[in-house]
Amino acid sequence: MMRERLRTLVPSREKLREISALRPVAHLLHRSELWHLNRRSVSGAAFVGLFSAFIPLPSQMLLAALIALVFRVNLPISVALVWVTNPITIPPMFYASYRVGAWVLGIDTDAPGLEFTVDSLTANFFSIAEPLFVGAFICGSVSGSLGFTVTHFIWRHRVVRLWRQRQRRRALDRHKAQTAGESKDPKGETHRPS
Repeated sequence: MMRERLRTLVPSREKLREISALRPVAHLLHRSELWHLNRRSVSGAAFVGLFSAFIPLPSQMLLAALIALVFRVNLPISVALVWVTNPITIPPMFYASYRVGAWVLGIDTDAPGLEFTVDSLTANFFSIAEPLFVGAFICGSVSGSLGFTVTHFIWRHRVVRLWRQRQRRRALDRHKAQTAGESKDPKGETHRPS
């Protein structure tokens, strides 16, 4: 059931081939391991997609596709999770990454003259690049690890639940078969077949 739901949500091979950012890896899309829907592949894809979403590069989808190819995880999910970054989420994600990177590197973020406007960011790009990339790597690793862990445990919980339901159903079927096998003699006494 979970696989069917995922198959309807993730883009197909044909749709991924149409994405211009993925043209450099389009010839590799035939690999079967990139399309598996199992716990390892989907959990790994959650890590790759969320990690790549934090990296401040223009072609995050290509980065996610390359990492998915290297680690042989589900490619469509890896690429789709990059779409977490959009015009609404990019500013807070990159600002948080910058703050984390500046904190780790011991850089004063209250420096005068540093404003988060497009002009100020382009003029001061090299002074903010190091904390931004360090923070993006850290935030991407943390969010990817959380995505991996949550996906892994949701998948496992679902499999265990379905397994228990199947066990209960089998036990109920055995009980019904035993009950149906019982017969009554003419005096009304119940006898089990031997």
